[in-house]
Amino acid sequence: MQLCGVCSEHVPKYRCPACRIRYCSVSCFKRHKDDDSCHPIKESVPASSRPTPVSNAEQPWIVEDLLDEDSQTDKVPLQKLQLLGDSEALKGLLRNPHLRQLMMSVDSAENKAKAMKDAMQEPLFVEFADRCLQIIEPTHTGSVDDKY
Repeated sequence: MQLCGVCSEHVPKYRCPACRIRYCSVSCFKRHKDDDSCHPIKESVPASSRPTPVSNAEQPWIVEDLLDEDSQTDKVPLQKLQLLGDSEALKGLLRNPHLRQLMMSVDSAENKAKAMKDAMQEPLFVEFADRCLQIIEPTHTGSVDDKY
């Protein structure tokens, strides 16, 4: 979960149009501008072809808003995501209505960090998360489905 680049306390809703730092409120934006830490980034992509930055909570998040240059290394490649979709073990877990309800509650929660922490107390959710991680980052040479 990413936190505000200014106060490091809240989930950011906005992004500075100049330096792309993420911030949570007007007061954090003013503090950011007042402390001379805003250094515009050099763009290699023309502004006309860049996605529009998120400016308020009503607009949906896009990948570029969620992943800045520092977190691009955490992005899961499409091929690995396809492995998740192809996993019969995951499909079996997802047939469980309790797991689906847990996932919907995390997805719809206002405080996603707390919701995720609460969900991780449920053995079924932990099993699901572990299975996903094993598929994305296998710790052995065989397929994950072979292990179980």
